[in-house]
Amino acid sequence: MNNKTSIFQNIARVILGGLMLLAGVGHLTFQRQEFLAQVPRWLPDNALFMDFIVLASGIVEISLGLAMVFLTKHKIKAGIALALFYVLIFPGNISQYTNGISAFGLDTDQKRFIRLFFQPLLILWALWSTGAFAYLKNKIKK
Repeated sequence: MNNKTSIFQNIARVILGGLMLLAGVGHLTFQRQEFLAQVPRWLPDNALFMDFIVLASGIVEISLGLAMVFLTKHKIKAGIALALFYVLIFPGNISQYTNGISAFGLDTDQKRFIRLFFQPLLILWALWSTGAFAYLKNKIKK
């Protein structure tokens, strides 16, 4: 795997990793209630289970954030893992929109709908900033 990325990509990777660390800590502490709003409503409606989902996803976010910042020799793998994580949590954003659940200042259907378009940007950010996008593109060509 070619780990060559530009200084701008490296800065973007560290920023995204830092944001993931902050989000992960938020899951475990000061934004725990807000993140409960994003647990898909098709999952079991049990308060302990929903809290477990928030806590577990917070731990995953902290792990991915640390990987993005510090595992530079494995940044392509970290970028792919983070992009997959964003895909896996997208149903929570859809659930928040379709169920009209307010959290994180998303208190209208329009705001919740617009939020849906940010997930693909996060996926692209994770793949581009780590060089994973170029790696996958080259892999497909071969």
